[in-house]
Formats: sequence, C-alpha cells, structure tokens
Amino acid sequence: MKYIFFGTPSFAAIMLDRLLEAGRPPALIVCNPDRPVGKKKIITAPPTKILAQRHALPVWQPERLTLAEAAPKFAGNQFAVVATYAHVIKKEIIDLFPRGIVGIHFSLLPKYRGPSPVPSAILAGETEIATTFSLMDEKLDHGPILLQEKTPIDPSETRTDLDRRLAFLSGQLLIDFLPRFVAGHVRPREQDHASATYTKKFRAADGQVDLQKETPETIWRKIRALNPEPGVFTDRAGKRIKLLEASYFNHKLRLTKIQIAGKQPRAISEREQQALFEI
Repeated sequence: MKYIFFGTPSFAAIMLDRLLEAGRPPALIVCNPDRPVGKKKIITAPPTKILAQRHALPVWQPERLTLAEAAPKFAGNQFAVVATYAHVIKKEIIDLFPRGIVGIHFSLLPKYRGPSPVPSAILAGETEIATTFSLMDEKLDHGPILLQEKTPIDPSETRTDLDRRLAFLSGQLLIDFLPRFVAGHVRPREQDHASATYTKKFRAADGQVDLQKETPETIWRKIRALNPEPGVFTDRAGKRIKLLEASYFNHKLRLTKIQIAGKQPRAISEREQQALFEI
C-alpha cells in the first residue's frame, strides 16, 4: 500500500501518528514550508514535518503544488490522504493517483463545507458533528462520501478540544479504512448537493462581542469557537479585552480568563465581570 499524506498542523500530525503506530507509513509527507511563528518570528517546522523527521520519512514542502514537480514525486503511489492541508489540490494532481485522493473533513457533509467546519458548527449550536472521508474532486468538499462517523458535541468542548478529538477519531478510522479502500471494498455515496452549506474563514472582526446586547449563550459559543484564532474580544473604556475562557451554566455566562491589551492573560474576579457587563 503506497500512498502520500498531505497535512500540516497538529491535528494532521495526530492522524499521521496513528498511522505510523499502526505500521501504515506513507511514502511521502507533503506539508507547508517552515514559517515564522510567535512574536519573535522564529522559523518553525510544521508538526507533520517534525513527526516525519522523527521517523526518518521523506517530506516535501512546496510553496505551490504544480504538476511538473508533483508528477515524478508521486509516481508509483496508489492514492493520497489529505488532512488539513492548506492548499487547493487541482484535478490534474488528483488524476496522478489511480485510486484518487481521500479527503478528511470535520463535518457532516454536505453541511459545513469549506475552511472552518468545527467553529461554524459550535457557533450554530450543533449537538453533533462527524469526521467524513470523501473522494476528492475538483470542487470544494464535493466528492462522494466514503465513510462518515458521527459524534456528539459536548456543550463544554472548545474548537481546539473538538478538533483534537476528531483528529484522534479520524486517525483510528484510517487504520482499518485504508486496506478496505485499496481492496475496492468501500462503496462511494454521492452527497446531497442541494443540502450543502458553506463556511467562511473567520476574521478578527468576527470575534468582537457586545456584552450588553448579545445573549450569554451567543458569547459562550463565540469563546468556544473562535479561540485561539482569530480570538474573541470586547472594547471597554477604550481598552480591548480578550475573552479567553468562560463557563456557561443555567443560562448564565461566567468569564474565567481574560487578557487586557498590553498585559498578560489572567483570571477575572466576580467583581470585574459584573463591571464588564454593566452598561
């Protein structure tokens, strides 16, 4: 079973690690180039690259995925797995693989196609989500479904919690799925395209909240869905205050961790919270 693994962030590394533990290593890992990270802009390798190097696996980090460069590198591989890889993979690249490319998307496709399914599901108040394996085509999250595993969303789960849990689930499912897929024992199922919904990439402005006008539940969902990126904030007396953590019980919101502009993150007292919510 020869295949390529596309993926860059920590959630992709979780899936890759499960495959390596199960003795199903890819022939090549494709991920983003090393990037500057943090305030000091230290050039840092992606999590999948770090894991690959630990296991002495080859890594390719193209700025752009072109047919001329990809064709010789991908030759001899039956299929590919794509797990949170930031670049668009064109049809000419997909066609290099005899069995195609398996895309992993954290949503109940066809709902929540696009770049941010998990935060979008949390913001919408969904009570369940899924990891979906689909056969990629030239359209966004459009191809036929190969496997879909539902899981409930715990009311306290943040976007990071849910991403991590779905990554572990996906990695475990891949172990048994890949041999069946290669053997031709997986039957693709066409999506109901008329029911498709689409997500957007969230910007800083999406994280702004009005503590006086928005409901506690709406604010709670934003805090869970939009931290750490792009972040959730409110403006008070000319100062920007990041809302980092909170709890929600009996229809009441309790902020537990904030960061005032220019200062370090810290816990918030009951008195401070009352002052923030006052008009």
